Amino acid sequence: MVAMNATMTRKARWCWRKDLAGFRGLSDRDRAGFLLVLEWFENFRLRHELEAGREAAKAFWRSEVLREGCASEPWQVEQWSAAIRWYLNWLEACAEAGADHRSLAERLRAAVHSAGSRRGLARRTKQCYGAWAARYAVFAGGEREVMRVDTATRFLTSVVDDEDCAYSTQKQALNALAFFFKQVCGVEEPVFQVKLRKTGTRVPVVLSKREAQVLFEKLESPDGRYELAARLQYGAGLRLSELVRLRIKDMDVERGTVTVRCGKGDKDRVTVLPQSLREEVANQVERARELWRGDQYC
Repeated sequence: MVAMNATMTRKARWCWRKDLAGFRGLSDRDRAGFLLVLEWFENFRLRHELEAGREAAKAFWRSEVLREGCASEPWQVEQWSAAIRWYLNWLEACAEAGADHRSLAERLRAAVHSAGSRRGLARRTKQCYGAWAARYAVFAGGEREVMRVDTATRFLTSVVDDEDCAYSTQKQALNALAFFFKQVCGVEEPVFQVKLRKTGTRVPVVLSKREAQVLFEKLESPDGRYELAARLQYGAGLRLSELVRLRIKDMDVERGTVTVRCGKGDKDRVTVLPQSLREEVANQVERARELWRGDQYC
């Protein structure tokens, strides 16, 4: 009886691809067009980790359809708009029926994010592990297969043998699936019968001083919005995520230092503030203080 009740109360899962294939109100040509744009939309939504809904559709339309240089015929725009409307109506039907609209890849990503939060993983680590879990779900193709260690072994083997990945990327995939099986599936010691392949050392591409200067000149604008940020990142040796998280109190113009909080490995460090940028950074700090005058965070 308990098993029967559990089966009856289990949340139904709907798939928009299956429902679109069986929808009778469209011609084969329209159905193919809808499938094309909705796959485009879903890839955009998952890449930016957006919840399915009207806001995600608006973001997709602004970023992809209305972007500069995207030349589209009127009939295409009309068809794309109709496809998005069909998808939003389908989401409403899911909500009314109490069905789960998420794909297997999205559910695995969410499960890994939740487990990572419980374990205190860094945000970037959760994103990385979630992305590998989503790729693995697409490879497995079904709920039963995704729970099998043998399926994970085949996936990792394909990453090693079929993709030109660096050794660090292969190890990243291995760690992500190990985390998934341990923390999500409850498998204590998953054993993947796969041997990682060492790759040769790559020589990095380094810009000369002149090339870097030309790059900065291309970023010049009246307000210097991007140029100063780029010069600071280059001169202080910051990662992009570290650059965008900088706060006023992290900049010590007098001492010529920049304090990086929660960098790679969740570690703090102090780096140098280039002499050539101290005056510009000081002016930017004053503009920021003036802009947010009276705010408690200044």
